Amino acid sequence: MYDRLRNEAFAWGVHHSNKESFMKKFHYHPILLAAILVGFIASLLIGMERHAVEEDSRTVELAIDYEGLLELAAREGLPAEEVLAEAKAAGITSLAVYETTFKKFNENGKANAVKGADILAAYHTGTLTDPRWRTLVEDGKIVGTEIYVVSHDPVTYAELKEDLLRRFGAARITVLTVGTDEVIAVKDLYEVFLKRNIGLPSDEMRAVNAAGFDVIARPSNYYDCTPDDVHAVFARMDGIAVSAIVFSGPVTLGVPKALQTTIDEMRARRLSLGLIEGVTQLQFYKQQGMDEIAKGVGYDHVARLYSIPLDELKKLKIDAAVERWETTDEERNIRINLLRIYEEPAPSMTLLETNMKYFADTRAALEAKGFKIGRAGMFASYEPSRVLRALVIMGVAAAGVLYLSLVIPALNRRRKTVLLCFAVAALISMMPILIGAGSKVRLVAALASANLFPALAIVALLDLLRTRRFPKDTPLWRILVAGLVLLGITSALSMIGASYLSGALADTRYLLEFDIFRGIKLTFVLPMILVAAAFLQRFDIFDGQFDASAGVFGQLREIMGTPVRVGSLLGGLVLLGALVVLVLRSGHTSGMPVPGIELKMRAALEQIFYARPRTKEFLIGHPAFLLALYGAARQWKTWIIFGLVLAATIGQGSMVETFAHMRTPVEMSLVRGIGGVFLGGAIGAVLVALVAAWNHLLERVRRAV
Repeated sequence: MYDRLRNEAFAWGVHHSNKESFMKKFHYHPILLAAILVGFIASLLIGMERHAVEEDSRTVELAIDYEGLLELAAREGLPAEEVLAEAKAAGITSLAVYETTFKKFNENGKANAVKGADILAAYHTGTLTDPRWRTLVEDGKIVGTEIYVVSHDPVTYAELKEDLLRRFGAARITVLTVGTDEVIAVKDLYEVFLKRNIGLPSDEMRAVNAAGFDVIARPSNYYDCTPDDVHAVFARMDGIAVSAIVFSGPVTLGVPKALQTTIDEMRARRLSLGLIEGVTQLQFYKQQGMDEIAKGVGYDHVARLYSIPLDELKKLKIDAAVERWETTDEERNIRINLLRIYEEPAPSMTLLETNMKYFADTRAALEAKGFKIGRAGMFASYEPSRVLRALVIMGVAAAGVLYLSLVIPALNRRRKTVLLCFAVAALISMMPILIGAGSKVRLVAALASANLFPALAIVALLDLLRTRRFPKDTPLWRILVAGLVLLGITSALSMIGASYLSGALADTRYLLEFDIFRGIKLTFVLPMILVAAAFLQRFDIFDGQFDASAGVFGQLREIMGTPVRVGSLLGGLVLLGALVVLVLRSGHTSGMPVPGIELKMRAALEQIFYARPRTKEFLIGHPAFLLALYGAARQWKTWIIFGLVLAATIGQGSMVETFAHMRTPVEMSLVRGIGGVFLGGAIGAVLVALVAAWNHLLERVRRAV
């Protein structure tokens, strides 16, 4: 891989080692390299198609709870119409309407739920003056343990009656007559009844549309839901402009027997499904039936929704909350932003001004990032060509065989055997893809790509260092220039693995996170193991000469037989602990705390870079890469270079692993990796200069002594 580029990188004055004659030769089979190139081109084509799909979905829906705006109006003593108009002007496009409850009915006066015991108490104390109610008590029709529902709004009452009968059944519902009015008697515990969902209020949905907003409907499910129940829910949306359905509760509408009816209703009305991102910011809040509905309505009618938890929002200033939305929509493809109301005003602002500034600033920040504001953008249904995907899988098979040939000298010498292994591996892995299956093959290929290509890039560097050496008197600046060039080349080779990973997985299900890459934590460890095996096959870490090796197993036996000092043991435990922390810090569910200073550093980098580089790359991997090159040039002990090479592998692996987060746009992952190379290269160059200065100072002190 390096043959064409290495002469340029080392035109600064490197020469062949005298020990090359007895070093093991490892050949890079040209057919394997050609297969990797073909697979890489196929992965690039898939990546271009994926990028087009992502770019076509950059419309964000800014939403807020309808009840939240009503609460804001009440707290400010303003008409609801005025607050709704200001929210519309500030950029809010949709309002979420939830099913109503009797707690809300009792507060807004549209309906009332009264305990039978309270009615009886009023009768016996003489405060029940309505003769119609007194007659019901005297006729024994009022039961103390029951709840009595009344409403003077005909539409509200009709919807209440319908929904109560559906939720409780005729056995628990009795309709009484009080004069010319009806009263609904319900057998239920009053405190629980107040919190029960009682259907979507059509008057609220009409009010939302009248104010110029779309409705995000939040229906819940019925017990033993029937198709007729589902039809009734959607019938309330007749004539209503609904942008999305976001189900409330742990199950979707229609579970378990009427899911198909929900799908049919949503398809007939061309309604989109909003899925709530999980608290760990990975996949979704689990709702039974959501997978079936998403598949039924089509993944091109599904959007990811996120809402900043209220307890977090209280701690965030407006600018920090706005920045959260920028990052959320850019990095996680969130397309429905469900904002919440600030409950406390910002300094020198009213509560209304605080919230309107929050809305307006969020819209302005997203528009500055190139987003449009409107109904949520959806990913088009996307599945790459089977042929392109099969070529990607073929390239992964070639990379796997190539790695084996670079760590097993006997295999490397048998070129026909190498080709046979490649042919068998390619055929076995490509066939499921070509016949339209192979989901597990794709996952294995992605995992292999994330681990093999960073390892191959480092192994190619090691082979270059075996045949090309810096003279002892090479100036520091030449070492740095060569190191930065090689860092760029090695990172580019690692990025081939990123393209392969994306090409193996890319489709709408992965972009929406219905399917996710498994093995994130493994990708932080396995590349180091692969590189360690290749290093030990090439270099003897005991003789300190950075030259020919006694082989992997020979050196492992020597390591196992080496006496260990207490200091070495403690140092090893510290390194092991650091590795454990590194692995645990990855992913979304580790629970490992992030230091405050790192959070501040991240915030600063997010302001400077289009996509914040990853700490493992610019603070660990890339500086270690340059230090390893400097150590090789200055002929440090081999075990020190070994440790630095493993640390450098962390950075290369991290660059590829970034692409495993398929919800993140491929362009952003690419820019993040490039930014990490530049920042890590700069930090590494400074670090190498400091080490060189320290060594120079120590040398002067020795001479003086």
